[in-house]
Parts: sequence; C-alpha cells; structure tokens
Amino acid sequence: MDILDRVLARAAADPGVRGVILSGSRARGTENARSDYDVTIVVAEQAQPWRHSTRTDTLDEVVCTVEALADTSVHWQRYAYRGAKVLLDRLNGGIVELVDRQATLSVEEAALHARTSLDAYINQLYRCVKSRRDGFADAALLDEMESLPWLLETVFALHGRLRPYNKYLRWELETFPLPDRWNTALTPDRVGTASLRLFPEVETLACRHGHEDVFEAWGSDIELIHAFADAAAPDRS
Repeated sequence: MDILDRVLARAAADPGVRGVILSGSRARGTENARSDYDVTIVVAEQAQPWRHSTRTDTLDEVVCTVEALADTSVHWQRYAYRGAKVLLDRLNGGIVELVDRQATLSVEEAALHARTSLDAYINQLYRCVKSRRDGFADAALLDEMESLPWLLETVFALHGRLRPYNKYLRWELETFPLPDRWNTALTPDRVGTASLRLFPEVETLACRHGHEDVFEAWGSDIELIHAFADAAAPDRS
C-alpha cells in the first residue's frame, strides 16, 4: 500500500472526514522522483480552521474544515487548487465545487484584482524608469524585477485567471493557453526580462477591459514609462 492509499484508508475510516484533495505536482502530473504528496484532509470541524498534520519528505498533509475550504479571502493560496484532484467527496460533489471555487476567479474578483495589480505594476515601473532616468542602473534593474510579479498578476487577472506559482507557470501556459501572443510572451524563459517592454501591450489589454482610469490617474507620469518602454522594445524593422 503506497502513501496515498494509506491516507485514503485512514480518511475513509474517519466519519469526521468530509473530503480528501491531492494538489501540487502529483496532481498536475509534473512530479519527479523527489516530489512529495500534497494532501488536504477536509473535516467537519476542528479547533482551528487549518493545521499541519504531517510534513515529511514524502507527505505534506494539511487538515482544514469545510468552512475554511470555502473561504476564498486568502488570495495567494488559491492557485494551489488549480489542477487539484478530489479523491474523496462525502458532500455529494460539494468538495469538488469548493475546490473549483478556490481555483477560479469570479468576474468581479478578476476585475478588482486586475485593477489593484495593474496599479502596483505601474507604480513599480515608474520607480524603475525614474531610476534609469537618474542614472541608477542597479536600482532600476531591481525595480523592474519587482514589477514582474505584478505584471503576471495583472495579465492573468485580465484574462479572468489566477496567476500561477512560478514553478507552474510553464505548466499553466501549456495546459490552459492564453490567447494572442501572451502565451509566448509570458513563458519563463522570456518574461523575466520583459516587464518594461510589455507595458504598452498591458496598457492596451487593460484599456480593452475598461481600466483606462487607472492609467489616467497617473497623469503625465505614464509618458515617462512609455519613453523607456519604447526604447526597450526590440527593433522590428
């Protein structure tokens, strides 16, 4: 009996367990010889909403309540459920629904997150181009690097999606491709040096989704970003 079989047997014997979820690389089919099993045991109730039960080289087991699984307020952890597999569901599909809810942004959530991330992306790029203008090349490089997570958050949210963890960025793009040229532009081997260069395309995409006012709020400062973004663009002649 392997690790997962033992976990499922233990869960099946416990009447307080409502579901078992497999996430991480084992669920997504990207595991290697060193990959552990990321398992969430969903229970009816416990003293605290979340707790770590087991953390070893082979098994990372978390126990949470049904109510905690239904809570989507912690944004950063939601991508963990992208591609997750429900191995036990004693709520007649209820666990599957909660997992899907965690892994999927509503239209309202996507719009709000896109606006928030877009403003942070612009702010970090503005810091970058001011540093470049003033001759602080090292600071400019660090600022552009810090803008990259906001670029990814913005573009994925504008497409109604959660930003993948860096480890799964390539898997996400290969499994659930983005439209147009974004699927190529955001690959790990390209996006790392493209944050400033992609600004005009992010602006076009964001305005298409009705976020012109985010740019307008920055006034003429946007023009400084444009000047450096245009200079960073590859020569297509």
